[in-house]
Amino acid sequence: MTQSDSMTTKFTNQRSIFAFSTGRPIQVALVGDQSEGSENWVQSINAYPNFNCVCCCASAEQALLIIPKKLPDVVLMDISLPRMSGIECTARLKAQLPDVQVIMFTARTDDEFLFLSLEAGADGYLLKPAASAGLRDAILEVLRGGVPMSQQISRRLVESFRNKGNNNNEAPPLSIREEHILRLVSKGYSNRLIAEKLDIGIETVSTHMKRVFKKLRVSSRTEAAMRYIDSKFSPRDWNNVKASRHDAGLTLPGRLDTDVFGESSLAAMSAYSMV
Repeated sequence: MTQSDSMTTKFTNQRSIFAFSTGRPIQVALVGDQSEGSENWVQSINAYPNFNCVCCCASAEQALLIIPKKLPDVVLMDISLPRMSGIECTARLKAQLPDVQVIMFTARTDDEFLFLSLEAGADGYLLKPAASAGLRDAILEVLRGGVPMSQQISRRLVESFRNKGNNNNEAPPLSIREEHILRLVSKGYSNRLIAEKLDIGIETVSTHMKRVFKKLRVSSRTEAAMRYIDSKFSPRDWNNVKASRHDAGLTLPGRLDTDVFGESSLAAMSAYSMV
């Protein structure tokens, strides 16, 4: 981080604290597809006492240009954007402005999107249908150092950690075929690519993955891949693993690799789909 970046970060953090101490309007930026009622959310934010929506960006690219100039206290970030995803946008914004609070503001409930968002640096995760009544409180909570989340999302996180705790118990061993498929999943292969590589049907891959989920007591491909990677590699191996995945044009699940995600995170994340 350059001296200029450091000064910008310090200034942004001081602005958020200043908003609480002086009553200055809390500055909010919204990033979301204009076709999904963004204007209604802008009106709602501006209707809150002492709140001001400083910009409404229709794409990640626009957000990366405007938000560093506006220096909002909080960014409400959708995941499904036209080109670059909101997850990638969050990672890039956090690299520029680490103290800007980013709340994912989306209809996406998939575990993969939740965990990738948090790993990209998101400070909260709200589901749009349930956010209207508690949006103001969520913004205030994140500025106080909290992690606002919709109830459904909080439960998913609890269940994820509970499953990891259960995984400390001895699990049934994977078959040779199951381990081979899981190894390919950990390299970012989709079910279709796995089926082509192993010359088996996609339905067969899906069946094996269901068995892997049951044996490992996980609920998503990301969790399964992370279990496999963590069991096979020590931290010092990660540079070699990432380099080999990058050379192959593949994405490491569970870890945000911006060099691979590039222009279309959602396209890259299709490798995690079950079909």
